[in-house]
Amino acid sequence: MTDAASSTAQRFTEQLRQANLTQWEQAVGHRFVQELFTGTVPDAVMKQYLIQDHRFLDSFLTLLGGAIATADTFEARLRFGRFAGMVSGDENTYFLRAFEALGVTEAQRQQTPDATSTKGFSAIMREAAASRDYTAILAVLNVAEWLYQDWATRAPAQLPESFVYTEWVTLHDNPFFNEFVAFLRSELDRVGPGNAALAHDFFQRAIGLELAFFDQAYQVAA
Repeated sequence: MTDAASSTAQRFTEQLRQANLTQWEQAVGHRFVQELFTGTVPDAVMKQYLIQDHRFLDSFLTLLGGAIATADTFEARLRFGRFAGMVSGDENTYFLRAFEALGVTEAQRQQTPDATSTKGFSAIMREAAASRDYTAILAVLNVAEWLYQDWATRAPAQLPESFVYTEWVTLHDNPFFNEFVAFLRSELDRVGPGNAALAHDFFQRAIGLELAFFDQAYQVAA
């Protein structure tokens, strides 16, 4: 098969990933991910990371609401709705349990300032939702969920004893989550080529923010 033919046959979501492969691999192979696998993330870094990540939930639910509103099939709306329920339930509960285990107080959660990447990722989620464009929404969702699935599926079989580390991995590598990521990719494969420039723009910006988010967990806590 020629390079041109291979490119033509390549899934649209894989084209997006390949166009941003350097930053993608820097994110999924990040120091934070490697230390998460071994349970050696410094407490100050883990606290900072979780405080910041928990702040995405409001914007993320707004993004999922935008997906429900703009999806063009009933089945897609049901899938987004079920996922929103998981985020509002199991994932939010994990954060609360992790905060307690790490000794993060309500005052710390409220008073810790947003990192630049936190502001940026919340903004791009809301920008995509406000666009009411299904392609833009899917591009951001694919980065937010597929990238996390990618690093989580690279985890070793033996995970740390502490649920703070282990459950953050398994929340992003389990049958329900994996099926949702497959769905997200198939939806963007379907609608993205019709608005490729928009998909590339949101996808590229979202990856840069994900990488900066991992970096800033260390910078802010230092």
